Amino acid sequence: MPPRPFRFAVQSFSAESGSAWRERARRVEELGYACLHLADHIIGPGPALERSMHPLQELAAVPAMAVAAEATSTLRVGCRVFCQDYRHPAVLAKEAATLDLFSEGRLELGLGAGWLEPEYAALGMRFDPARVRIDRLAETVALVKAHMSGKPIDQSGEHVEVHEYTGVPLPVQRPHPPIMIGGGSRRVLALAGREADIVSLNFNNRAGVLGPEGVKLSTSSETERKLGWVREGAGARMADLEIEIGAYFTFVGDGGDAAAKGMAGAFGLTEEEMRAHPHGLFGSVDSICQELERRRECFGISYITVTDDVMEAFAPVVERLAGQ
Repeated sequence: MPPRPFRFAVQSFSAESGSAWRERARRVEELGYACLHLADHIIGPGPALERSMHPLQELAAVPAMAVAAEATSTLRVGCRVFCQDYRHPAVLAKEAATLDLFSEGRLELGLGAGWLEPEYAALGMRFDPARVRIDRLAETVALVKAHMSGKPIDQSGEHVEVHEYTGVPLPVQRPHPPIMIGGGSRRVLALAGREADIVSLNFNNRAGVLGPEGVKLSTSSETERKLGWVREGAGARMADLEIEIGAYFTFVGDGGDAAAKGMAGAFGLTEEEMRAHPHGLFGSVDSICQELERRRECFGISYITVTDDVMEAFAPVVERLAGQ
């Protein structure tokens, strides 16, 4: 069976203005990226964000996705990933179906269990144990699929209870837009294997904040373990899944060696481990292309997301490998 063709996406966190955001979306499309993603975080600058060690997400995902879709013609739009606890699942399902309708079938629907504990605390929300959040995510995915089925909804779960109506509007993509489920723990990745179209391999953020622990739990050997958990859930449908990963540590060009060495020290890894780290790419365009092809062969990773600050430098990789 031939390998799945490469796809590339950009994840963006901010924009100076509406016109700047539209221009960025058009530029992402022009450079050949398949999708423009946002993240789903609410809090602004302050002590809570500092404790989380997470980058600032300035833009609300849903309106930013709608504007990006309106400004482009082929670019897909998505969120890596919507936090299920920030919206009632029926509201999220309706918003997602509407986005797919208005974008004429260009939505990728990312769903996650929620993990940033300082953000929950800042919003006055209860941060349930991971088991509870992942159980709720499973029920949210079921509700999204029911909403988009065109059939009457009748769902009674421990966390999601919705009855006596049919979801509208129907999405353009049938039976539903591609669903991405992301995470780094066994239970969430097994769920992704069972229910997702796209599996997003991420850090295991069990600490509730970004930090070295999550990076250490995402090395090559740990990624192979994660793929095993995906296979447990997927069974025979494993070959149908698209495997995505965020290349958060990407340095194209002469500075790659120094960057890899510095980050290895910061995260408590060897330089060799950092260079092979599935969330990192270091070096020339040629060496990065070779490394991506190796990772696709080893791990099946064919969908790579980079941050907007490196999208121009990374564009030659996209030009060479996209669709190959």
